[in-house]
Amino acid sequence: MDKIDWKILTELEGDGRLSFADLSERVGLSKSPCWSRVRDLEADGVISGYHARISPAALGLAVQCYADVRIKFDGHAAFEAAALAHPAIIECHTTAGDSDYLLRIYARSVEHLDELLRNDLSKLPGVHRLSTTVCLKTIKQHAPLTPWASEGARA
Repeated sequence: MDKIDWKILTELEGDGRLSFADLSERVGLSKSPCWSRVRDLEADGVISGYHARISPAALGLAVQCYADVRIKFDGHAAFEAAALAHPAIIECHTTAGDSDYLLRIYARSVEHLDELLRNDLSKLPGVHRLSTTVCLKTIKQHAPLTPWASEGARA
């Protein structure tokens, strides 16, 4: 990737709804080469999609929680399938360390989270142990990747 590609990524990361006319003006290209570069970045998997960022609180999901999950030895495949299908699990990551997975979960209230953990998530296939951390306040979220990643690319 060259400097123009990094500029394109920085602009799109800031506003994924930019028109090609606006984007090309901001990065100093004409529309056709700009469109071609964006298409190549998409084809290479650098740009993985365009999404609306929805506020969980605006949807009534006021409590955010992270759950560390330890799985029984032979339960990984069944757990992963259940995690993919479960609507309350927003993210699921495999981890190295004391736990096997890290889940990001939203709930309507602390009571709803308690119900979800006790009666639902703890009973997913293969779950041996579930340990939670409730978020009190989000300090930083959706930070742009391009400033940090471009530092390493220039090194």
